[in-house]
Amino acid sequence: MRGASSLCSVTTPASNISELMELCASEAFRLVHCMGNVSPTSTDFPFDTVENCPTENLQGKSVASDLDGTLLLSRSSFPYFMLIAFEAGSPLRAILLLLLSPLAWVLYNLISEELGIKLLIFISCAGLKMSVIESVSRGVLPKFYLEDMHPQSYKIFTSCERRIVVTANPRVIVEPFLRDYLGVEAVLGTELQVSSGGYATGLVSYPGVLVGDSKERAVKKYFGDDLPDVGLGDRETDFPFMALCKEAYLVPKNVKLAPVPKDQYLKPLIFHDGRLVCRPTPVTSLVVLLWAPIGFLLAITRMSIGIFLPMWWALPVEAFLGVSVLIKGIPPTSPAGGERKGVLFVCSHRTLLDPIFLSIAVRREVTAVTYSISRLSEVLSPIKTVRLTRCRAQDASTMARLLDEGDLVVCPEGTTCREPFLLRFSALFAELADQIVPVTMNCKIQMFHGTSARGWKGLDPFFFFMNPKPSYEVTFLPQLPIELTCTGGKSSHDVANYIQRLLANSLGFQCTNFTRKDKYRVLAGNDGIVPDKSTKQAKIITT
Repeated sequence: MRGASSLCSVTTPASNISELMELCASEAFRLVHCMGNVSPTSTDFPFDTVENCPTENLQGKSVASDLDGTLLLSRSSFPYFMLIAFEAGSPLRAILLLLLSPLAWVLYNLISEELGIKLLIFISCAGLKMSVIESVSRGVLPKFYLEDMHPQSYKIFTSCERRIVVTANPRVIVEPFLRDYLGVEAVLGTELQVSSGGYATGLVSYPGVLVGDSKERAVKKYFGDDLPDVGLGDRETDFPFMALCKEAYLVPKNVKLAPVPKDQYLKPLIFHDGRLVCRPTPVTSLVVLLWAPIGFLLAITRMSIGIFLPMWWALPVEAFLGVSVLIKGIPPTSPAGGERKGVLFVCSHRTLLDPIFLSIAVRREVTAVTYSISRLSEVLSPIKTVRLTRCRAQDASTMARLLDEGDLVVCPEGTTCREPFLLRFSALFAELADQIVPVTMNCKIQMFHGTSARGWKGLDPFFFFMNPKPSYEVTFLPQLPIELTCTGGKSSHDVANYIQRLLANSLGFQCTNFTRKDKYRVLAGNDGIVPDKSTKQAKIITT
């Protein structure tokens, strides 16, 4: 399938001279196209399709692949530029990108693929700090890329030992996902111009957008004489670099396939960030942006009800406004004896609102201990919140005092995880009480995530209540038997691990050993600790 090589290997009887001449003309046409002088149709350049690629013989081989429409089901990169515009920029930038998307489509499909991509890059990236773009690319985009993986090309790509992606997309946007989740050796992509202050100018550096012959030159430069064994592409502008490969396969368009299942990921997706729940296609983006002002007013109304109405009235009124709370199990009405006056509720952690919905479920106020929530969330909270310091002795004393005063709720994960996983539980709570009630918390949302690692956490409750029909499920499990507590002879770590497994089994989640530090290193590039301006000391970021 490599142009001149197949021409040299042809042996045809003299009687079939006309067929030989036709074949020579066809091969010459292909070679001219590879030099960028013509633009043949797919029938002129007949690559085999990906479903015919034998994956069992790919071990130890190298592969060069396009991204959009090849490794990804979607042929459009608009959703990922929209994520950069919204998450790294602002809603106004996202609106501008949506308004100009028809122009980008016309440029891309009718005039020049390069011009269309340049317009998308300029609108979504101009004026943004490169560090912010990198942070969004690392923490937000991998989820949406993984949920858009093409099953056939993914199988071929991951079966090869050396994996290289050549794409028109900016390298800074796609590289974190490709390296971390697909194990690529190199990403050959479009390079953004960066100002001396570290800001993206919105322009591209030499050699410009990688399309057509630019992809071919990039592959030649990277591989040298040892060209790739397998090439994967989906459009005519991929043909030049595909022709360099020893064998090449075309990904057909307009074929409906299900994305790669989560259990086939090379690396499980546990942490991700960003406010948007669904992949922002043009239609989805329009719906979200039109709903956002309505949702914000609705969120203020919903939050006001929770703040000003008694707990026993909040549940039916919130239900009338679309917020549903499903309560399972039997909430404890009072301690079952012992020295403490209060019950210790140990919860899985989904959002900052977990303790509030727990209070609604038990129909009384329960004190919550937190690690430096935002001042706004603290002021708006309808229940008492007490800050911890991560000084073990001081926090133990604070929690013991609060249990003497009444019920207390703790989330031992210390931070939230959106995927069906539970992070490692801190064991401090197990040393303070023997009246422990495990509680599973789970929530369902449609448009916006009510948690953030990068954004301002004071907006977390607003984003949760901006969803059209947010719901919470609170499940009370039986109180822990005394023989399974520290009073019964168990270590605090044994108790914490047991409750983690108990809650995970109830939710259908998996237990992990990941911690808050692991989450923030992935999503924000730090340990989740920022300076406290009021005390000049470090404080912990949680939700």
